[in-house]
Amino acid sequence: MSFTAAASGFVVFLLSVPVVQGQDDWGVTYTPTKICALKGSTVDIRCTYRYPANLDHLTITAEKALWFTKQEGDEPVDLRTDSEYEGRVEYHGDQKNCSLRITDLRETDSAVYKFRFITNHPTGSYTGSPGVTLTVTDLQVQLTRSRVTRHSTQAELKCHSSCRLAGRPSYVWYKNGQKIKEGTSSSYTGYFDPGDSYSCAVKGQDDFHSPPVCVHDDQNCNRVTYTDRSICALKGSSVDISCTYNSYRDGVESKFWFSPKHSRRWQDSSQPEDLSGDSEYAGRVHQFEAERGRITLTITDLRESDSAEHCFKFKTQSFEWKSTLPGTTLTVTDLQVQVTKLSVNRYSTWAELKCHSSCRLAGRPSYVWYKNGQKIWGVSSSYTGYFDPGDSYSCAVNGYEASPVYSPKVPSVLVDHSGETVEGSSVTLTCSSDANPAATYTWYKENGNPDHKPLKTGPQLDFISIQSSDSGEYYCAAENELGGKRSASISINVKYGPKNTSVLVSPSDETVEGSSVTLTCSSDANPAATYTWYKKNENLAQEPLKTGPQLEFVSIQSSDSGEYYCAAENLLGGNRSDPISLNVKYGPKNTSVLVRPSGETVEGSSVTLTCSSDANPAATYTWYKENRTLHQGPEESYSFTSISSEDSGTYHCQSENQYGQFNSSSLFIDVQYSPKVPSVLVSSSGEIVEGSSVNLTCSSDANPAATYTWYKENESSPKASGQTFTITDIRPEHSGNYYCEAHNRRGHNNSTLQLTVVAAPWKTTAAAVTTTLLLVIIFLIGLFVLLWIRRKRASKQPSGPGQRPDNGLQLNQGHVCDTSAAAQTQPTDRQDDLDYATVHFSKTQTDPLYSNFRPQRREEEEETVQYAAVNFKRPQTDPGTRSQEADEDPSELYSTVQKPYANPRF
Repeated sequence: MSFTAAASGFVVFLLSVPVVQGQDDWGVTYTPTKICALKGSTVDIRCTYRYPANLDHLTITAEKALWFTKQEGDEPVDLRTDSEYEGRVEYHGDQKNCSLRITDLRETDSAVYKFRFITNHPTGSYTGSPGVTLTVTDLQVQLTRSRVTRHSTQAELKCHSSCRLAGRPSYVWYKNGQKIKEGTSSSYTGYFDPGDSYSCAVKGQDDFHSPPVCVHDDQNCNRVTYTDRSICALKGSSVDISCTYNSYRDGVESKFWFSPKHSRRWQDSSQPEDLSGDSEYAGRVHQFEAERGRITLTITDLRESDSAEHCFKFKTQSFEWKSTLPGTTLTVTDLQVQVTKLSVNRYSTWAELKCHSSCRLAGRPSYVWYKNGQKIWGVSSSYTGYFDPGDSYSCAVNGYEASPVYSPKVPSVLVDHSGETVEGSSVTLTCSSDANPAATYTWYKENGNPDHKPLKTGPQLDFISIQSSDSGEYYCAAENELGGKRSASISINVKYGPKNTSVLVSPSDETVEGSSVTLTCSSDANPAATYTWYKKNENLAQEPLKTGPQLEFVSIQSSDSGEYYCAAENLLGGNRSDPISLNVKYGPKNTSVLVRPSGETVEGSSVTLTCSSDANPAATYTWYKENRTLHQGPEESYSFTSISSEDSGTYHCQSENQYGQFNSSSLFIDVQYSPKVPSVLVSSSGEIVEGSSVNLTCSSDANPAATYTWYKENESSPKASGQTFTITDIRPEHSGNYYCEAHNRRGHNNSTLQLTVVAAPWKTTAAAVTTTLLLVIIFLIGLFVLLWIRRKRASKQPSGPGQRPDNGLQLNQGHVCDTSAAAQTQPTDRQDDLDYATVHFSKTQTDPLYSNFRPQRREEEEETVQYAAVNFKRPQTDPGTRSQEADEDPSELYSTVQKPYANPRF
């Protein structure tokens, strides 16, 4: 047994735990028992049933089956005869399976559906309970919460349905009719402008979207709402397609209706054109706006080619409604008389005729029946009675006649969509024949089987999800009681997008840098796929590497390591392969040494050297200092817990694996430290003789290099700076303790030197000569005075007794003083060079005589008077100091001669 009817649209079904109701060998199993479906969609209600093979010695067969929601008395009302379901129900089934398909669902279709089958046994009828509960819902956008600020509105929108849809549906959100988001969440949160409208749909059922709503309360946003989602109209009649629209603030500059079906005729396929300018609709299209915001498109003299989707578009100065949401779908149908029941006996024929249309006409149309062209009865779409073989019958709605009764003409087969047949899609082949009463149809597939067993009976052959195995040649046979004909074969070539896409690597073993590697992409597709290669990275918007079935690496590099995949694509879809990983092996490279902490290295600190290298597999490391091996192992680091100055030097590391080795560049570690204890050197190896020049040199081990400052003990001010301290014309007072201080920014240290100055031998001799000459001069002066006195006395008489001469030489306690004019007067040309002289005779005559003098230094100074200082004194324990007793001795005689000297003294 088989039962079928026409269907179209999206199919909704649920899987759940089956409910079995029955007794003994009778029963019906519904799968599932509850269904939630969207308004306007198509639903399949499925079941299986069983009955005994034999009962009361009778082989049982099912003769009739039906679905129903209500009863008239005790009898169920077959949905196919219920005017509410007219043209919208279809039965499918065989000896074990039963299925009900309802198209163009309405909220009034919400009910409990039950299946009943009747067998050839007198009491062999059965109804399955409790049946399947169908709930039909529409989608609504609900505002769940909002927060309005001065400049914007933050809100959460929810795509709401009155029942829970099957599975885990994904939702699509639209802003001003344009898709903006897709995901499993039924909520959408964001900031909303007052001029925008929002609607939602379930993915895969985009035709059944919610009405657009405004987030703000004023409902004054941009939006278009169609009065009807679908309209069924008779061929030759007229139809009105209406919608309401609103623009936010700006006035509308242009508005018109268009049909996406005719986009191939547009100058720009992305820019719709006014339907009134289409030559196919010339003189048949009118647009009028009875009230502001409600516009109607009227099409007269309808043709079957007018069956299409019709959409509305408007434009303002700052906004253009470019909705991708569906508009109103118009289906243009013709009327046909079908024989639904037939009983023929010897004398008469009893039948039920049905005035059939391919879609359900709007409203409650009244029908008119004609017999042999004469009106006989009206109102109902069905006509039942006894029929004579020579009579013809027809029906009409509002004056449109049906065809007379005759045998089927050669049937034609129509595929329910234009273009290519895509795998997984719902495909319906419709067989039609010009016949009255309507023909019955049987489907066959040309498969070389001589039996040609039928596939299915009914005007339609449905593939809910057509597969590539369904490709082939199909035909149908149309038959009524007056005869039958067969259609021509129609070829079904199932086109499908790529699947089972995979990548093959050649060679398949280890991938070494520099080798040749080829990746090959393959996919099952019809038509053949094109291929694009990608390399995975963190960026979601990945750029393609190459197109073609192969990705070749002539000399693969380490940078080519990563995950690759290919995308196979044809006009019908695309498929991506699983990623395949390329792990390119290579020897070390880019080896370098990093020191931490960076910056200056201070003695005593902790220092770590890290060797980094790009290698696959990971390298082992060897550390060197001045080419001396320090350490080898897998560790990347070499550490100094407390680095010392001895660790200064040049370091490098070597990285190595089975594919090669690589040396880093050298890194010099400069360990900085404060000065060590300085060493002090004196330029003279023997005694330091008065009048000589002495260099004191200070040196210290330090990093950075030390600077030096010289000090003399008990003196606060430094004597000099620099590594060498030079004393020229050294004198006894220069004797003493000197120390140098070495310092850098890391610290300082010092060392002390004792300096002792002794008199020069030539200066002792000079002092003796000077003394002798002085005594000779004094003696000569005295002798000269004595002779002069004698001469005076000889020329004059001697004075009286007791008289003393006016002038003469006085000797007082060993002190000689020449008071003569000759002694006190010098030549005028030498007067400027004379200063002062002091002669000091020490109390102890046996004390040595020390003399300091400076010899002539240049020829031009030959006439310059030389100065001498003679100091007779006791020896001092400290050449640089003098006791108070010596300073206060009144018997000391000093002679000092001073003259400016070119070289400063220390």
